[in-house]
Amino acid sequence: MKRLVWFYRISSVSLFALGFIVLLGGQGFRVNLTPSEPLGLWRIVKPDRPILVGDLVFICPPDTDALREARARGYLRFGLCAGWVAPLIKRVVATSGQAIEIHDDVRIDGRPLPHSHVARTDGEGRGMVQYEGGVVPPGTVFLHSAFSGSFDSRYFGPLPMEGILGLAQEVWTYAP
Repeated sequence: MKRLVWFYRISSVSLFALGFIVLLGGQGFRVNLTPSEPLGLWRIVKPDRPILVGDLVFICPPDTDALREARARGYLRFGLCAGWVAPLIKRVVATSGQAIEIHDDVRIDGRPLPHSHVARTDGEGRGMVQYEGGVVPPGTVFLHSAFSGSFDSRYFGPLPMEGILGLAQEVWTYAP
């Protein structure tokens, strides 16, 4: 009998937590559990201006071969964007027309981007394919995170701006 009571308690708490997460998600809130940005509760805010270099955004990546491979390797979490991945939280570091060079680090219009070392292998020793560089095409943004293990535009290149859900605003976060 005690096991059945515990089962009902755990089930009730689980259903309440799931309902709470769904409710928050409907209001533009997201929980970040990745180390690219502080852990915790974030809000997606619709911008009242164009997206600019320096903006921290939530973006749904397109369903491409490179991003499907990233999902299979565990770089991207499960979510409701195309390909069943979660939106990314990344900083816009270059926009249309800016030149990107990728070597051991990233250079934007000839200037080095801080904290942009390009890894040759991932944490499990698997080879990483890097973006070859070039001019950021119209309607796209080049994204970056200062976290050394971040999977960002260093590896998949610029992403379409149409995937931007909004600006990322911290609500209740913790940076370990």
